[in-house]
Amino acid sequence: MTSKEIEANLEKLIANINNEEFIYELLLAYGISKTSVNRLKKGDFNLSKITGEVLYKNKLFFTYAETDLHLKVDEFATDEKLLKQNPRFVIVTDYKTLVAKDLKTKLNRDFPLKELPKYFDFFLPLTGAEVYKSSNDNKADRDAAYKMAQLYDILVQDNPDFKEDSHKLNIFLSRLLFCFFAEDTGIFEKSSIFTETLSQHTNVDGRDVDEFLNSFFQRLNTEKGSFPDYLQNQFPYVNGGLFRNNVTSPKFSSKARTLLLSCGDLDWSEINPDIFGSMIQAVADPEERSDLGMHYTSVPNIKKLIEPLFLDELNSEYEKQYDSITGLNKLIARLGQIKFFDPACGSGNFLIITYKEIRLLEIEIIKRIIDLTTKQGFTIPLQFTIIKLSQFYGIEIKDFAHEMAILSLWLAEHQMNRVFDERLEGYGQSKPILPLKQAGNIICGNATRIDWKIVCPVKKDDEVYILGNPPYYGARKQNEEQKGDIAFTLNSIKGANNLDYIAIWFFKAKKYIENLNAKFAFVTTNSICQGEQVSNLWPTLLKDNIELEFAYHSFKWTNNAIGNAGVTVIIIGARNLSTQPKFLYTDNIKKEVKNINAYLIDVPNIYVLPRTKPLSKFPEMNFGSMPNDGGSLLLNRDEKSYLTTVYPNSLKLIKKFAGGAEFLQGIEKYCIWINEDTLPLAQNISPIRERINQVRKLRGESNRMATVKLAKIPFAFGENRHQETDSIIVPATSSERRTYIPIGFLNSETVISNSAMAIYGAQPWLFGIIHSKMHMIWVDNIGGKLKTDYRYSAKLVYNTFPFPEINVKQKENINQYVFDILDERAKYPEKTMAWMYNPDTMPSTLKLAHKALDEAIERIYRLAPFTTDAERLAHLFKLYEEMAKKDTLFAKIKTVKKLKSK
Repeated sequence: MTSKEIEANLEKLIANINNEEFIYELLLAYGISKTSVNRLKKGDFNLSKITGEVLYKNKLFFTYAETDLHLKVDEFATDEKLLKQNPRFVIVTDYKTLVAKDLKTKLNRDFPLKELPKYFDFFLPLTGAEVYKSSNDNKADRDAAYKMAQLYDILVQDNPDFKEDSHKLNIFLSRLLFCFFAEDTGIFEKSSIFTETLSQHTNVDGRDVDEFLNSFFQRLNTEKGSFPDYLQNQFPYVNGGLFRNNVTSPKFSSKARTLLLSCGDLDWSEINPDIFGSMIQAVADPEERSDLGMHYTSVPNIKKLIEPLFLDELNSEYEKQYDSITGLNKLIARLGQIKFFDPACGSGNFLIITYKEIRLLEIEIIKRIIDLTTKQGFTIPLQFTIIKLSQFYGIEIKDFAHEMAILSLWLAEHQMNRVFDERLEGYGQSKPILPLKQAGNIICGNATRIDWKIVCPVKKDDEVYILGNPPYYGARKQNEEQKGDIAFTLNSIKGANNLDYIAIWFFKAKKYIENLNAKFAFVTTNSICQGEQVSNLWPTLLKDNIELEFAYHSFKWTNNAIGNAGVTVIIIGARNLSTQPKFLYTDNIKKEVKNINAYLIDVPNIYVLPRTKPLSKFPEMNFGSMPNDGGSLLLNRDEKSYLTTVYPNSLKLIKKFAGGAEFLQGIEKYCIWINEDTLPLAQNISPIRERINQVRKLRGESNRMATVKLAKIPFAFGENRHQETDSIIVPATSSERRTYIPIGFLNSETVISNSAMAIYGAQPWLFGIIHSKMHMIWVDNIGGKLKTDYRYSAKLVYNTFPFPEINVKQKENINQYVFDILDERAKYPEKTMAWMYNPDTMPSTLKLAHKALDEAIERIYRLAPFTTDAERLAHLFKLYEEMAKKDTLFAKIKTVKKLKSK
């Protein structure tokens, strides 16, 4: 749910406020499901039994009070019984004023209830999003972005040549941003000096603003020169490359000058470099202009990567050397030598957060050295930071993002210098930022084509960390240039054309760190650890003594790049072989493991390869039948009713039609089913004859030769796999919230569509096996995902599933458990499969029937009960490896026998 949608929901809520329904409507406004809210109303989820109070576990505590709202909030915020349920918010209202406290951030809010929409972002954690904001709630960042967006638009409108030369405009905007920041943060000696000088020395109509800026920027780039006194005496030499190149400023109108001055009126001291760069990047990209206010940098998410990659170990070393001045000095020296490299750095967020964290650690170490030194009676000399921006390296393909990364690192350095001076209380002093030094080794270029060791040189003893959030594009979403990058970089990998674009970064990072004191970690789409990509990519990556050090299972990443918020991602960290621990993170739980394989599970490095035939003794599974008809051979309920009423004989030509959606949601759908024998009848029914002609025309006009050939049989499905037997239907996709993918038995009168998988002539015992928990664990870990939803595959899931051979008696035993499940389903004829298998609505008796089936299936694998899913999965992998080896050996023997017979 977007911020605009939430604000709109809150506007509706306030316009028609109902005291009794208020808290429930508030939750609905933030996207909490109706089912959950209804259960909260009924009392199922409400852990408070006091009338008027709502205690929703992990979400909020809400109550009404007539007076002392603030005292009530403070009282409830420290109530131990309440805190055991871990509410994020305490909310108290008299329905005129609302007072709330965020128990995680410790922030309070107090406002008239009618102004609730203005404070929508305070309650955003209700949606599950954790966002990092500046101390003034990102207002400075948003205001600056909006103003700069307005200025950008008017400048490119008045200066079309600037739009053509985007690099020139990018540099110009970067210079303005630096000047605004410099006058509000002490880089320029006098506050607002740039804006005041601009106002005083340019005409109101704007005609000479460009000349003023040209001279001004030249002054900042000149150490000694001849300039008017108002420039020469009040402004310093900046250097650093920012003002070096001769870039002519655009022409300004009166309106553009007014906008420029209004930008200067903002308080730029509150700007966050880690968020600001990406917000301003959106200014120069109108396609990303939809919601500048949603540029939240998820610092906690970035820390998920940098902490296990290097920060945890550095903090651990700090604790280890806590009482040793020598050890602490060595650690500081080490901090000043580490290289940090983001080969897809965007506007620099990962580098900036890393820079800040390293600077903060350095401050803590220096403070400890000061404590130890003064306790021993010694005087400590003035301390300076040893950390340099030149330790930070990056590659970025977009020119403006590249410029913003450089600028944002400068801004971050200045801000951290101020923190350094404040926290060291006279013992530390930062060096003057001007003239600007090297602002990191950030280059503009295509990271897939550039030699990374030229960008970030590495020697045997260097300590290097590669990190970042490279671009994700699935094989079908890559443009020609990206496909070319894949072919250029991954030409040694079989099936590279089916890999996600981000695979390039993993491949190049692996090559970079080999046999060096280096590691890498990336935020990545979860698709590279699912489906066929695993066997294509990871055997190449996990060789040459490279191993995975840590990984986060799928979670939602709230990024600061518009259009990328809420992407489902994983984090993967890799290193050279080591005896140090390895860790898996799931739902904020950290677990030490023996190994992390390509599926991000604690089992050996085994790769499940797609198969055309089942590994176990199962009948074949295929996609259902595909009409390839433009909809002409399909009927809804009303169309079917009309056709059979007016043309009763047409009933012989109609079958039920079910794909995944129809089966799960109980949607009635039908298809016209004609073969050579029934074609004469079909030709005599005019509506059906017209539909056949429509299919012929559609297929005949196709660009695909295979489809054109199908025009010769326009009465038939394009792909017909239907068999006149009972069948099992398995939806191709299913919600990850379900414990089991709903599957079903269908008779020969139902045609299964290609949006589902089909097994014909199937028996109940097979239904039981693929409807079991053991099979679901295999689906979850081996199959691909659509975001986080299950995606079922015959070749990769069904055909690879390892199941022991069973006898007739065992099959009959499984059948009984299957019949129990079907009996329980039959008790709810009016309900859909989606309802029956929704975790919030699944009948308890159906759950028990499935549990009994699960236990029966697991006893076939082994008599001792499994205690965890990890144990089940490890057993399945072991059995898969044994069966796959046996199958390969059998195939070899069979081949040898054939050769001998010849």
